[in-house]
Parts: sequence; structure tokens; C-alpha cells
Amino acid sequence: MSAVAAPLTRPARLAPGARVAVVAPSGPVPEDLLAAGLDILRGWDLDPVAASHVRDTHPRFAYLAGTDEDRARDLQSAWCDPSVAAVFCARGGYGAARMVDLLDWDAMRAAGPKVFLGFSDITTLHEAFACRMGIVTLHGPMVAEAGFLKSARAQEHLRATLFEPESVRVLASAGRPLVGGRAHGVTLGGCLSLLAADVGAAGARAGAGGGLLLLEDTGEETYHIDRFLTQLTRAGWLDGVAGVALGSWVECEAYDRLGPLLAERLEGLGVPVVEEFGFGHGDGALTVPLGIPGHLDADAGTLTLDIPALV
Repeated sequence: MSAVAAPLTRPARLAPGARVAVVAPSGPVPEDLLAAGLDILRGWDLDPVAASHVRDTHPRFAYLAGTDEDRARDLQSAWCDPSVAAVFCARGGYGAARMVDLLDWDAMRAAGPKVFLGFSDITTLHEAFACRMGIVTLHGPMVAEAGFLKSARAQEHLRATLFEPESVRVLASAGRPLVGGRAHGVTLGGCLSLLAADVGAAGARAGAGGGLLLLEDTGEETYHIDRFLTQLTRAGWLDGVAGVALGSWVECEAYDRLGPLLAERLEGLGVPVVEEFGFGHGDGALTVPLGIPGHLDADAGTLTLDIPALV
């Protein structure tokens, strides 16, 4: 896929009683956080079911939630289960890139679209679902993620996106435009370091041309972020991008150092760029659909989706 040319297929919104599978494609999941997240979903009248290996830890590498094969099997089984309406990731960390090519994408395509939710390391899977299946996914807080559990704002925005997506079509920035103007395109993106890591991988997107690119990250030195943006630029991945919306940069360097770097690396694109849209690793993170057409108004600080995230 060389450009973001058209909207993707939208899954159906959730209804009370919907069965939701919770999987762990990346890092290990703390049991107490998982239990608390499942309780929130039950409070929304959903029927959450933890996948078989969601509580596992890899026998050799403690930063992985079980073996690559088991993590892939959980995701594929959940997706191909006709009783499951949505697949939610428990947390990020690292590991999605190790299992993404173990999935049977033909079988998953045959199962049809359904809601998929996650962020951070899950960016790798968002890109795969877009490129290999052509479906809209949700970049949003995860079930066993502390920021979700303690934030009523994050919980309500996700709940509204799942059940009443027409009510959350406008996202407002709390920041300023780095480059003013307006742009129209299809949303894509996620965690900057994961997008950079995906460049050149089999089945990966060849570029963001025509898209509204959402970028955020966590725990990175400013020179790392410089490297990631420079890599995307040198690879031609940013050529033709329509606009850029920036999210959170939690545990990165102070913004008086990072902000000028973001401006310097992105101003040369000649497209609208606006900061602080409230998605990503920050407290109260909003849910943003990927694969939906929308209008970015950098001067007004708004991202307005043309259509709801889910049908």
C-alpha cells in the first residue's frame, strides 16, 4: 500500500451484551490491572473474555506475554470466533512485531471486520490490519493500562466511540499549530518508533501519502525522535502526507527541547501540523479511529471525522 487513498471498511459498533475478547500481543499483563479493566467492561454491559494466554509470561524473555506462537494464536482465535464482536488488547510493551507475521491473514479476512483496540506497541498491528485487511481500527486505551483505569475521561471517550461513535467525531487540540492551514485525508499512525521500525517490513505500508498522520511516543530521548522522523523522511514515507496531528510525549524530554525538534523536522513537509491532541500515552487519552476520512484544521485546533468510526 503506497498511499492512503481511501477510507477503510468500518466494523459494527458494539451493543449491550457484546462479547469482547481480551488478548496480550506484546508484554506481560499485571493480573490486578487486568481484573480492574475487565470489571469496567462488565460495567458497560459487555461480556469480556480473557484469551487463553493473556496471563502468560515467556519462559525465557520476561518482557513478552508468552511465546510468539501463543500470542498469535490467541489473537487469531479471537478474531475468527463468530461469537466475538471485538478484540481489545490488554497492554502494549513490546512483542507485536515478533508475532504479526505468524497470523493467518487469509483466515482473518474471511472472518470479516470487527472492532480492534490498542495503542503503543499495538501500532504494528494497526498497520497490519489496515494494509492486509483494509479495516478501521481504534487507537485507544487498553484494558489493563493504568492510565485507562484511573481516567474517567479516557473511559467515557472509549465507551462513546464503541457505542455512540457519531457523538465523538470532533477532537480538539489543547495546543497550538506548528504549521497553520487545513487538510483532508484518511487517518493513520500511532507510536512514532513503531512506525519507523515497520519501514521496509513485508506487507507494511510504503508511505503516508494522502493521509492525516497521527504521531505520539513515550520515554524517548529527543535525538531518538529526531532519528525516527529523519528515517521516515529519508525513506520517502512522509512524501505527500496531507497533515500531521501530534499526541502525547510522556516521559520524553522537556517540551522546550522536544517541541523545537518536532517543528524543525515537520515544518518542511509544507502541510498543517498541530500539537496536543490528547491521544497516546498521556493521562485521559482519547480514542482515535485509524482509517477514517477527516478534516484537520490546524488554526482551529480540530480534527473532524467525516463519518463515525463504526457503523
